[in-house]
Amino acid sequence: MDKILLMLQLQNQLNDATNGDEWTKGITKNHKTINWRRCIYMECAEMVDSFSWKHWKSIDKEPDWDNHQIEVVDVWHFIMSLAIENYSQNLRGGVEDLGINISQLPSFATIDIKSDSFSSQDEVIDKIENIMRLVLSKKELKLEELISDFFDLVVMSGLDLETLYRLYVGKNILNQFRQDNGYKDGSYIKVWNGEEDNVVMKRIWEENSDIKPDHLYKELTKSYLALT
Repeated sequence: MDKILLMLQLQNQLNDATNGDEWTKGITKNHKTINWRRCIYMECAEMVDSFSWKHWKSIDKEPDWDNHQIEVVDVWHFIMSLAIENYSQNLRGGVEDLGINISQLPSFATIDIKSDSFSSQDEVIDKIENIMRLVLSKKELKLEELISDFFDLVVMSGLDLETLYRLYVGKNILNQFRQDNGYKDGSYIKVWNGEEDNVVMKRIWEENSDIKPDHLYKELTKSYLALT
């Protein structure tokens, strides 16, 4: 419960900082329409590209599980944002209420068990496409089913609550770092010496198991300053 609540709080804070205090109404501080459903299915499409699904190209290529796991975390950002927006707009409660309800879902127990094994490529892609179907539907959002399917995906992707939390916090800090270094105006450099910043962040996090979020930010700053 604690890790779920902390991730929801961090996501809420990030959205407040980047989109303005009234982002749950579906509009940013710059009057740009927010569509979390579209964010989710577009990220899901990128996730599928972690696999050699094309029957005409690179048919023997192994799945890129490291990239896939980063994409899983990216989708989690948007699912949490959609859930917070849904609770706000439907007067279901705040972040704390959402955290309690998520922790009571039967599927939550499955991610609270250590896991590092992967399901087959076809099974994972089927689950991703089911998530896409849920957010593409024009009917009322089935939020609990969406979150449950996502937790299934977490387990199928060799992740659990602890690793999801660690990668989420790392990506959250990276997103803050991007915003602070020109991401919105297009001046930010995303590829650092041939590696995406996602990969650099993941390596720093894995090589320093006890690193704190503020220290991770400092390490990203050092790497970026060396690049620029």
